[in-house]
Amino acid sequence: MAFLFDTDAISETLRPRPDRAYIAWLGTIARDDQFASAVTVGELFYGAYRTAAGGRHVAMIEDRVLPAVTVLPYDAAVAQVYGRLAAALTDQGTRVADADLQIAATALHHDLELVTGNLRHFGRVPGLRIRAMRG
Repeated sequence: MAFLFDTDAISETLRPRPDRAYIAWLGTIARDDQFASAVTVGELFYGAYRTAAGGRHVAMIEDRVLPAVTVLPYDAAVAQVYGRLAAALTDQGTRVADADLQIAATALHHDLELVTGNLRHFGRVPGLRIRAMRG
């Protein structure tokens, strides 16, 4: 099984004391099965640049996150999935934030299970396989 990691799932690994069960579970996932959306990487950098220790956080992303995952682009094929989902969810009155929907579209397009702690938002996306980030 291959996984797409949401922003909160990656951020957990960068905490001073990450959840031990989650880290242990991550250790069972082959490197080739670990993915992140370019949208997630953008969110990580945004958060890093907004902190007082921005340089240190940027370095952690570059040194620890980027080598650990394959970053998938937000390209035209993913954008088409996003557009279909956004239209359907808007029509249902259950729209999800654009960045979350772009991440979900990436998971769906690449047939990946999304690892996240944000079950409330992502649970609205039809067909999306979700794994709660707590191992």
